[in-house]
Amino acid sequence: MMKMEIRPLLMCFALCVVYATSKPTEKKDRVHHDAQLSSKEHDDGANFDYDHDAFLGEEEAKSFDDLTPEESKNRLGKIVDKIDADEDGFVTEAELKAWIKKAQKKYIYDNVDRQWKDFDMNNDGMISWDEYKNITYGTYLDDPEPDDGYNYKQMMARDERRFKMADGNGDHIANKEEFTAFLHPEEYEHMKDIVVLETMEDIDKNGDGFIDLEEYIGDMYNHEDEMDEPEWVATEREQFSEFRDKNKDGKMDKEETMDWILPADYDHAEAEAKHLVYESDTDKNGKLTKEEILNKYDLFVGSQATDFGEALVRHDEF
Repeated sequence: MMKMEIRPLLMCFALCVVYATSKPTEKKDRVHHDAQLSSKEHDDGANFDYDHDAFLGEEEAKSFDDLTPEESKNRLGKIVDKIDADEDGFVTEAELKAWIKKAQKKYIYDNVDRQWKDFDMNNDGMISWDEYKNITYGTYLDDPEPDDGYNYKQMMARDERRFKMADGNGDHIANKEEFTAFLHPEEYEHMKDIVVLETMEDIDKNGDGFIDLEEYIGDMYNHEDEMDEPEWVATEREQFSEFRDKNKDGKMDKEETMDWILPADYDHAEAEAKHLVYESDTDKNGKLTKEEILNKYDLFVGSQATDFGEALVRHDEF
């Protein structure tokens, strides 16, 4: 078998080792937050740069800056056809939200595309558990007792459990979307339980199925040399007692752990979808036609020749 490469999930395991030997004052953050839609300020009174980044993703938005207005409209029209998932001729807030979320996760899909070629060994457009297992754990399967310090048997069992959770139809074969859910479970609603379970297994050192205060702090902070604790450690102790441990039993259960690592953040994509519909919906029926979107094309995408002052005048005219 081919020599085993350290794959993404093995890398996650390796990072745990890195954390364990990192500087005592460094803080590990397990909380998954949705990133901002753009690094730019959202001020439509100045420009629509934020909206362009939100709608297309920052990298894709840049590609419109060198296009003429007509070229921008043409490309936008093709995008609108993709957004209209049910092909009813209208773009709803829900469809816009789904599109924005996908645009913002482009880096994830690019990452999956790169790895897909490595794992789809028979080029059938699918990745079976056996393909993933043989490539990721090939050396371990040949030598079940390596001396490099990793528990590959445990890691492989954990990966297989996650693979099965991502595999919607239970055939032990993943399509592109299922494989994306396997590699990035925090992005999928049906995978959140596995994210919580894996986190609890990492932190729950006494194996009682809960995370107590010392386990919570011990996961974030590496006690060494009996040095004074940094201030943030005391703050985290307070956070655990006041907010993490909601039922005040001295430990976090599954639901409390989920609230901690997968918080219900402000939905930036939903807010932006509402904003785009509000600004473009001339007949105020709550959904957009392609014509309404193209009439406000400079709200959605940029171009090389669009003067912002002229754009504002056109928007006022609409």
